[in-house]
Amino acid sequence: MQSTLDRTDLRILATLQSSGRMSNADLAAEVNLSPSACLRRVQKLETDGVIGGYGARLEPRAVGLGLQAFVRVQLSRHESPAIDAFTESVAGWEEVVACYALTGDMDYLLQVYVADLDGFSQFLLDRLLNASGVADVNTSFVLRTVKASTALPLGNVSS
Repeated sequence: MQSTLDRTDLRILATLQSSGRMSNADLAAEVNLSPSACLRRVQKLETDGVIGGYGARLEPRAVGLGLQAFVRVQLSRHESPAIDAFTESVAGWEEVVACYALTGDMDYLLQVYVADLDGFSQFLLDRLLNASGVADVNTSFVLRTVKASTALPLGNVSS
């Protein structure tokens, strides 16, 4: 269900996307609201599920995750039990930070972080290729990140 957002809500969301640790008083000043009105709006955005949570963005290399890969996966069967078994497996793999069901020639796109090529080989051989129903896997390794943002393009949202 989509929430109805006005311009002030969109400004709050845009500000929180770039400065999530900002105090309520600073946020209120930034969006021209009183602190109490701002807090009520943020709490409503949280309650309505527009704000799904808060967290720190870590630098992968700084925590020893020097290799990022995008892995396209095709399943051999597309019945519910096969799909459920695969998605349940993926949910338990900590190396996979995102998994998307796709249209087209591949069924899933996995975003994977590991320490190095040996770590990826272990993930591929021990986990992914042993997963039930996997027919084909195609991997692309990230050489350089040109743009990576978790911020949604709120300038395209009508208020």
